[in-house]
Amino acid sequence: MIEILKQLVTGRDGVTHDFMRWLGMVSGLVALGLQIYAVVHKGQPFDMQAFGIGLGALFAALGAALGFKKETEPSQ
Repeated sequence: MIEILKQLVTGRDGVTHDFMRWLGMVSGLVALGLQIYAVVHKGQPFDMQAFGIGLGALFAALGAALGFKKETEPSQ
């Protein structure tokens, strides 16, 4: 499990931590946590369409950011 997490937050070389990958992972976890809080604690209805659109926008922005910087990443 630790190795999978390490691969998610490091660059192509598997050693250098990448800020955009960390930011994407933390943002996704915060979005999921806030949605759980809104549904469980506050009793608000879960809007799958709004959540899906927001998460899709987050993933698209993360993919674009990683695509723009792929040439500057340290290689193996």
